[in-house]
Amino acid sequence: MGIKIPANYRYTETHEWAKKNNDKTIIVGISEYAIHELGDIVFLELPEIESQIEQGEPFGSIESVKAVSDLLAPVSGRIIQVNESIQDAPEELADTTYEDGWLIEIEVGDISDIDDLMTAEEYISYIKKESEEEIEIIEEEI
Repeated sequence: MGIKIPANYRYTETHEWAKKNNDKTIIVGISEYAIHELGDIVFLELPEIESQIEQGEPFGSIESVKAVSDLLAPVSGRIIQVNESIQDAPEELADTTYEDGWLIEIEVGDISDIDDLMTAEEYISYIKKESEEEIEIIEEEI
């Protein structure tokens, strides 16, 4: 079946995804590829609501049985929502990466900042260099 990469999301080199929620906010999560590489997720640390974050800077961390990794902000802005249900049950990320597995919602000053991130096609080319996994683009919007 392969690893799915939604075509309507944007991606970072550190495997976070970003999706426009409306004209002022962006939803952020981590890609199915990242979850596959990390293995079983055991802990997730997310920021406080109202925290300011800067693009490329850590906003939290994710711990698996293999490693602890920083989560890096794909865009700068203010945290307006944190997914507490996934923070309380991080093992569910494997099943809900793109649906209920979002991590934070960011209010941004300029929604076009998301356009600086990789498209699905660019992200697939990027991860194909790192992996032999079969990569599949989900063509419909999630």
